[in-house]
Amino acid sequence: MAQLTRESDMDFTTYWQYSDMVTRTLFFLLLALSIISWVTGIIRVLQSRKLVTTVADDLSQQMQEKRSDLSVADAATRRLITEQTLLKHIGRYRFASERGLPILGTTAAIAPFIGLFGTVWGIFHALRNIGMSGQAGLGQVAGPVGEALIMTGLGIAVAIPAVVFYNLAVRINRSIMYQANDRAHDLLAQSAELAVTQQSSINNEPAVTQAQLVKGNHTETQAPQQTEHYHKSAPSQP
Repeated sequence: MAQLTRESDMDFTTYWQYSDMVTRTLFFLLLALSIISWVTGIIRVLQSRKLVTTVADDLSQQMQEKRSDLSVADAATRRLITEQTLLKHIGRYRFASERGLPILGTTAAIAPFIGLFGTVWGIFHALRNIGMSGQAGLGQVAGPVGEALIMTGLGIAVAIPAVVFYNLAVRINRSIMYQANDRAHDLLAQSAELAVTQQSSINNEPAVTQAQLVKGNHTETQAPQQTEHYHKSAPSQP
């Protein structure tokens, strides 16, 4: 095991010896992209998984707090305010669930090309060594070609986790939007049912009042008639 470690250190030292400022810059750039994509991907997946379990209840709570303000509005105004409030909160959920995705997408897109640029630069080193030495031996091309292959592998190694985290986060975000839209439709249906109930109560109230007025007028009309009938039927006093 110790011998393998010494050989690995020697191989990396040999590669680093052949690298120049451009190659080292590309190496540190890919290393930074790898760290950023791993941290961003893990945080994004954890936050999205938490949001998918709370988005429906949070949306219901937001509308419950808004319901007291809607009790005095008419049906059309209530529906408009409800729709606008739901759209606003769903937009906020979408924005929160997409944080960090541009970093993952950018890393997945550019990391292979950075590695490819390192490959081209390594091949350029190999050709330059051949031109300077005048010999096309293995010693002149082994180091630069190894440099090129390492940069290619590093670019692919950085891009693959970024793609995996990106696709996983997008899949969870679709579930978040499904839960939010499903609960929004339920809240809209409840708002419509409440509006219909209130409208029915308003329409029935004048009918009851009118019936009471008619009954009262009928009673007032009957009262003089009964009095007149009583006077007619009563015997006259001397």
